[in-house]
Amino acid sequence: MAVKIRLKRLGKIRAPYYRIVVADSRTKRDGRVIEEIGKYHPTEEPSFIEVDSERAQYWLSVGAQPTEQVLAILKLTGDWGQYKGDKNAVSTVRTAEAKGEFEVDSSKKSVIKPKAEKKADEPAAEAPADEAAPAEDAE
Repeated sequence: MAVKIRLKRLGKIRAPYYRIVVADSRTKRDGRVIEEIGKYHPTEEPSFIEVDSERAQYWLSVGAQPTEQVLAILKLTGDWGQYKGDKNAVSTVRTAEAKGEFEVDSSKKSVIKPKAEKKADEPAAEAPADEAAPAEDAE
């Protein structure tokens, strides 16, 4: 069985994202897969790339052939260099900057309305009267 490491397309029209999968070479592009080993979101800035390095190394070692697109991704993550024996292979994938903490602007008014206070006296007075009535009938 010829095994390929390729991209499985997900998402909607003009908004694709991909899963990096291991599949039989004869199956459809989005068909049955053996294992999912990563994710690739090309529309984000910078592109989101996540690969399970251990599983990628395993599948490459047992003979799985990456497609051209996956080969480029594996070179970026450093997995292809490790597979070929380069001990200095490192990931060159750019990561998105972390967002700063949210700060409340005190000059603006709150959009959340305060809760209305419930009248606790009226419902509390009715409840004991209901409980007392059956007790009187029982005697």
